[in-house]
Amino acid sequence: MSQKKDMIHTPEGVSTDSEKSVPFAVVESYKKIRTNLQFLLTPTPHKIVSISSPIQAEGKSTTSVNTAIAFSQLGSKVLLIDADLRKPTIYKKMRISNSKGLSSVLVGFSTLEETVSHINPYLDVLVSGPTPPNPSELLGSENMSRLLETLEEQYDYIFIDTPPVNIVSDALVLAPKTSGIVLVIKSGSTTHEQLKKALSSIEFTGVHLLGVILNGTKETAKKKYGKYGYAYE
Repeated sequence: MSQKKDMIHTPEGVSTDSEKSVPFAVVESYKKIRTNLQFLLTPTPHKIVSISSPIQAEGKSTTSVNTAIAFSQLGSKVLLIDADLRKPTIYKKMRISNSKGLSSVLVGFSTLEETVSHINPYLDVLVSGPTPPNPSELLGSENMSRLLETLEEQYDYIFIDTPPVNIVSDALVLAPKTSGIVLVIKSGSTTHEQLKKALSSIEFTGVHLLGVILNGTKETAKKKYGKYGYAYE
């Protein structure tokens, strides 16, 4: 596995080495998300979570990164996968090469050992890799199912960043292979119709909706938390 020694700090969320420069409300928000996800995942045989959004630029990738970091801080072995094979961003946020990744493994060009990056003793990352001509087919393939089965034996939790639900079908194709999907929406950006369309698509495909996270709320609302399954601020 490739090595990544310098610590990650995401300006909008939790740092792996220190929480001193991260706003208290943000840190507490991710801890609350972590706690609720732990309860939701307890009765399930799988601990694999898809994270998506209705449209672009709603913070799903930042949420994926920081949720994975929050779980790793408990000492759980965590893997973050970038399954947004069309417009990947995890490799940029984590400062990792994207020359090889999930797509490379699925088509047999690379092995997991060659592609998984070790961030710290508890957090690993599998970036997306080169953009394939058939993202939906790859994510819905038997190779993807077998890969997740293999990874489940190695990790306590797996978080998968997936493309927006309302734009392409990739997230809904992949989600049935997981414990369920978490939908990220952005305050002042996501419209009611966009959210309604995303929820309808999730319900129609029979995917388990684990919850909706409200991102980007105003400073005055930072200490108010909605019940998981509705919103976090």
